[in-house]
Parts: sequence; structure tokens; C-alpha cells
Amino acid sequence: MKIEGDIFPFRHRPTLDSNARPRLNGPVPQSIATTVTPKAPDEKLFPKYFQITREITGRIQRGDLQPGSLVPSENEIIEQYKVSNTTARKALHELEKAGWVQRVRGKGTFVSKQTTVERSVSRIFGFTKNMIEAGRKPSTRLMGFHLRYRDHTQTVNGKDFTLRAPFCEIERLRFADGIPMMKETRYISLQLFPDIHRKNLESSLYDIFEKDYGIRLTEINQMLSAVVLDGELLEIFQVGNNVPAFRVEGVSFCGKELIAEMENSVYRGDMYRFAVKAF
Repeated sequence: MKIEGDIFPFRHRPTLDSNARPRLNGPVPQSIATTVTPKAPDEKLFPKYFQITREITGRIQRGDLQPGSLVPSENEIIEQYKVSNTTARKALHELEKAGWVQRVRGKGTFVSKQTTVERSVSRIFGFTKNMIEAGRKPSTRLMGFHLRYRDHTQTVNGKDFTLRAPFCEIERLRFADGIPMMKETRYISLQLFPDIHRKNLESSLYDIFEKDYGIRLTEINQMLSAVVLDGELLEIFQVGNNVPAFRVEGVSFCGKELIAEMENSVYRGDMYRFAVKAF
């Protein structure tokens, strides 16, 4: 699968389409080239079960607990952390839900050989928050960006949506614990987010939307499809052949029919699982 789009490498200044209006002048700030690692949250603000899961996932990440090894049992957690059996049970449940461990009846709970990240399609939240909640260390590499002056149209769930020009098209690679997890192409309205290309595009876009522009997304319409990584994506994700992936195409709104951005992203299928909640 190949993602279409003329993206300039980061080392180039943004250029315009052949029918472009006058270019936006000014140098690209050096801050864009700096990888941003989100500040670790204050553990005391979280429930006890969450603190326990964070500590255990930290031991797994550091290699103190290897794949296939036993993690503390419910009774051991109760004794070590001085908590109730309800709290201990919930901590183990959350570890299993996040894919860090697997329970084997009659034998115990073991570190999973292949940990995955669960992403809910029923919530509006970004990659950074998703990784932090999963106990992972997120980071981002900006691969390129381009200023566009033609409208962009995508078909999502059988309906055409059009993002009016001008907009900024960016391409980023997202990591968890240094592992490539997702390659994304985002199309961001310059009418709603003027000069966003001068922001630190390796930080959370959702944080930029809210803190710098006072805009919060209110609705996301996404379409999920299964694909197999091939071509340049194999090199980008540093994997071999026949690796499954999820392709996510979406449109995000910040008001009724007011499009803030569009997305065309690829998630590693062996590292992700999507959860859907119906009512």
C-alpha cells in the first residue's frame, strides 16, 4: 500500500502548488526539529491501581520482567502495596486489558510475548495521550510538511468531505518506546489554525489546537480498513514482509460541519488493536 501525496522532506522550505498564491515568508523555526517527550504525569494524582500498573509496566519496559516471566500475583500485590483485593485485581485486569500480561488459569499471570496498544474509536484523544495511558513513552518525528492552496476531498464512510484551502499537510512518524507505531498524514485548516506550520509539529497537535488556538475537536468521523504493509512502509516501520496494518481515514470537526483537519494514517496491525463500544 502506498500513501499518495507530494510531501517535501523537512530540510526544505514549504513550497506552493503550481497555482499557488504568494508564498508565506519567514524561516522555519528550529524548534520544529526538536523531538518532544511529554512530561511525565504526577503519579500521586492517579488512583492506586493505576500507580501499580505504571510501576509494573515500567519494570517490563526496563527488562526487569522479561516476556514469559511471572508478574506479582494478586496476593503479592496486596501485601507489597497494602491495598485491597479489589484494587489488586483491578491492577492486574488493566495490565491484561492493555496487553502487557496474560493470565493462565491455575498457573498465574505472565508478561506477554507481544504487547499491543488498545485504541478506542469511541473517544476523541490523540496518540500522545493514548501511549501515556498504555504505559508507553511516546515520541514523534516530523517527516515533512507542505502548504496547500487547493481544496482537499476525502471519502469517509461513503460520504465526501472537503477541507477548504489553504491548509497545511504534514507527515509524521509516531513512536512508542522507540518503536515505529503509526505513520500519519494530516491536513490541517490554515483558516482555523493560521501559521500552525511554525509551531512545534513534533508535539501533540491536539494540545496545540487547544492551548494555542482555543479550539477543541467535537466530533471525529473515521473509516478503518485492513491492509498489508509494502513498499516504503516496510522500511519506515522497520519490519519484514506480510505485516498487517490498519489504515485510518478520518475527518475531524470543531463545530457543526466545520472541518478542522483530515487524516490518512497507517497503524501497525501487530502492535495495535481497536476497541469499539456500542450503546
